[in-house]
Amino acid sequence: MSTLESILFSLSRAFCTPSAVFLHIQGCVICLLLALGWLMAAYVRNREIRRIKNSMKAGNSLAFLSQDINELEHSRQVQLPRVSVVMPLKGFGEHNFHNWRSQITSLYGGPLEFLFVLESTQDPAYHAVSRLLSTYQIGVEKMHKDTKYVLFLDDDVRLHPGTIGALTSEMEKNPEVIFIQTGYPLDLPSGTLGSYCIYEYHMPCSMGFATGGRTFFLWGGCMMMHADDFRQDRYGVVSGLRDGGYSDDMTLASLAGAHKRLITSPPVAVFPHPLASDLSFGRYWNYLRKQTFVLESYISKANWIMNKLLFAVHCYLSWGFVAPYIMAVIHITSALRIYIKGYHQLEDTAFASGGMSLVILLAICTFIELLSMWNLTRREVTLCNLLSPESPRLSLAPYNWGLIFIAMLVDNFLYPISAFRSHFSQSINWSGIRYHLRNGKVFKIERRNDMVPVKTDLGGKHLYGKKGAPQKASFLSSLGRNLAHWRRPKKFDV
Repeated sequence: MSTLESILFSLSRAFCTPSAVFLHIQGCVICLLLALGWLMAAYVRNREIRRIKNSMKAGNSLAFLSQDINELEHSRQVQLPRVSVVMPLKGFGEHNFHNWRSQITSLYGGPLEFLFVLESTQDPAYHAVSRLLSTYQIGVEKMHKDTKYVLFLDDDVRLHPGTIGALTSEMEKNPEVIFIQTGYPLDLPSGTLGSYCIYEYHMPCSMGFATGGRTFFLWGGCMMMHADDFRQDRYGVVSGLRDGGYSDDMTLASLAGAHKRLITSPPVAVFPHPLASDLSFGRYWNYLRKQTFVLESYISKANWIMNKLLFAVHCYLSWGFVAPYIMAVIHITSALRIYIKGYHQLEDTAFASGGMSLVILLAICTFIELLSMWNLTRREVTLCNLLSPESPRLSLAPYNWGLIFIAMLVDNFLYPISAFRSHFSQSINWSGIRYHLRNGKVFKIERRNDMVPVKTDLGGKHLYGKKGAPQKASFLSSLGRNLAHWRRPKKFDV
């Protein structure tokens, strides 16, 4: 027996000890818990699918807009509250124009206005959105004095025609209790490993948004809030972001928890999110770094404790998920060597047999997990198709489940590495702007041409046009000023 084979069999025996078996079973339990979470999320999405289909069978051809067709009558639509949509823009990519068009062509029947926020007219997004506005002839205004709700959107969110109406309707049901309404994206991978890693990273988070109601999670890409909360800086929603705040969703979720305010996620708030066709693995890594860096920012002691708990639990579960697969490779390799070489030592064959039993158990749990993930994705694809009947049909056909399995291992292996790097660096480069943290808050912002990436991570957006980098002005400060100073409407104020 060669030295390599001796090491292999020694590892196989070591991976059959009680502690190794515990780690193996722990990994199987993690798989099954993920499967259960996705199964429950799929139930919520499927319930909404059945509601829409039953309403359509009953004669409501506009069920994708409202469950009660009487709510779409003109006499009720004119009474809807005014909504202002705030959308920060930076760069321009392959999917932006279609996403923006889905937002400004909303079928919301009440007064609706859009506020596009840019750092500079040199940003490629400025010329693109100006072209869009001239096409649709809409008026984009600073926040109107009569605005009741404000909806914050990422520029890569693709809305459904009835999204704004659905969010507003839920707000109106219980305006005194609901603090924020949110939703979550359904990633549409482009075929690269990086895009599948991002899809896999988001899928566990999607459980927290598929509740059909109350949730503790918040996604900054879609947040509807009370406009008066900003006018009055209630709970510190403006000052918390303006005075060193880094992450809008984590900051606002912390404020909601501290003040016992409700965050809800309607079952229809799931949005197609096409990922860039050239999304490389390096851009995925940059995105992961930004996500783990969020846990380093905080606005209170309680927020710091919560973030550190999330840090520890996520890192433990990530490597706890990956470890059984590493052991499984050793068990499989050891069993193959015994079969090929014809070894018949009782001890080695016994350990190989025990190891393969663990491998089979892991394979079954992995299959159940992937099946549950597939089922939730299928339900969300169906729901998106129902909510946007005029858009090109989404399909599960492009999803490569072999790459998804690989992405699960890669993403969970890299997450703790990224998290520890974020913890020790305390700085991050976000689209050419480097943020430095001290005591959980941004204390320094750097802009240098040599820090500007060619494209953004997910959308593949070109950040700067021919005129070069933007002027030195804080984006957060710019957004804060726009929210704090309410002016009368201006047509095409971009």
